[in-house]
This record gives sequence, C-alpha cells and structure tokens, in this order.
Amino acid sequence: MLYTKEQVRDNIRNRDGKRVFYLGKGDQLTSDAKDFLTRERIEILPASEAKPQRFRLLGGGYMEEKPEHMTHLNGDTLVEKTHPRIVFRGAVDTLEAELLLCAAEAQGEIRKQLEEALSYTRTLLRNEVLDEPVTVDTLGGMDEKALRQRSHRPQEFYGQPHFMPSPTDSRLLLQVNKARCAARAAELRAVAAFPAGREDLLRAFNRLSSFLYLIMIQLKTL
Repeated sequence: MLYTKEQVRDNIRNRDGKRVFYLGKGDQLTSDAKDFLTRERIEILPASEAKPQRFRLLGGGYMEEKPEHMTHLNGDTLVEKTHPRIVFRGAVDTLEAELLLCAAEAQGEIRKQLEEALSYTRTLLRNEVLDEPVTVDTLGGMDEKALRQRSHRPQEFYGQPHFMPSPTDSRLLLQVNKARCAARAAELRAVAAFPAGREDLLRAFNRLSSFLYLIMIQLKTL
C-alpha cells in the first residue's frame, strides 16, 4: 500500500506517550507523507510491533488478551466500552456519518464548507485520541469571535433572521440541521468525558455547531 499524507495523519498512533506510525512490510510512503512524519518528529515503526505483548488497564494491572467488552483508550491501555471517552468517540463517529451524507448531497461553496467541517471533526477526534491540543482554530476562515458574531446576528451578515427548521425547507438544510444536533450531542459527550479539562475540545465543538448553523442560514437564503 502507498500511504499519502492524509492517510498517514489518519493512522498515527500513541505509544508510551509518543506519536508513532506503523508501516507494514512492503508498504510505502509518498514524499509528502515522509516530509510530514519528519517535520512532526513522528517515529516510523514496523507494523509487527503494533500489537502489544500485553495490555495495560486504566486502573492498574495488565491483561494478556483483550476481552470483547473492552477497547483501546490509547496505545496499549484498555478500558470498558462504556468509558465516557469511548462513548464520546462514538458520538463523533455519528457526527462524521451525518456530515458525509450532507456533503454528498451539497454542491459548490456549501459542499466545500461541509467538507471542511468533516475534516475539522476528524482532526478533533485525532487530537482527543492522541491527547494533543486542538490546533485548528478557524472554520470557513472565521475564528471563534467571528463565528459568534455571525451566528448571533445572521440578519446583519446574511440578510436572514433566526428561524426554526420546517418540513418545507430543503432536504439538505434539514440534513445539516441533523448534523448540527449531532455536533451538540458530541459536545455534551465531551463534557461528560472531560469534566475537569479539555476546554479546547469543548470550545472546538461549540464552534463547529455554530458553523453548521451558519450553513443552514445560507441554505435558507437560496
């Protein structure tokens, strides 16, 4: 397999607190992927080392085999699938699915914005899994302040006042509204998963729901 930069970014793992990329025998990297790994100082390890010899438990201790009711929190650490962070990741998976459906139906500038929202969501999930800070702070070229201004005063910026979705609205608008609700649900799951931290992640999901609302506003004007 030939890994592109995007594929490499999606498959970075955390091992002993460090970011690593596992490369299988016979697999190769594009030049952009190699440059990215070098620039980010991410170690390349053989895929044969990807499976840990034993699994750590979050509360202490080890297990030799992974039981079905448990999954990876990060690296070789196992938690139950009901762990708040795992539930949060499931909510983000649902959000991604909703955004994919929206982008598949959209065209032009709206599609570009939805694809950006999808990429942003996937980056946030990677930040959480790898315990990294959120680094992307704009959506549609707007920072947090600009997003707040436009979502609070859409009449001023788009000539469209606040509205409640209606069955007469376009199917795409209603799908984006469903994605916005999924973004809110993921934010609430993040609150439960990180009651004493990750304010950056909470703010990021709040920005995302505001961005999706602005897409709804634009669709309403069409």
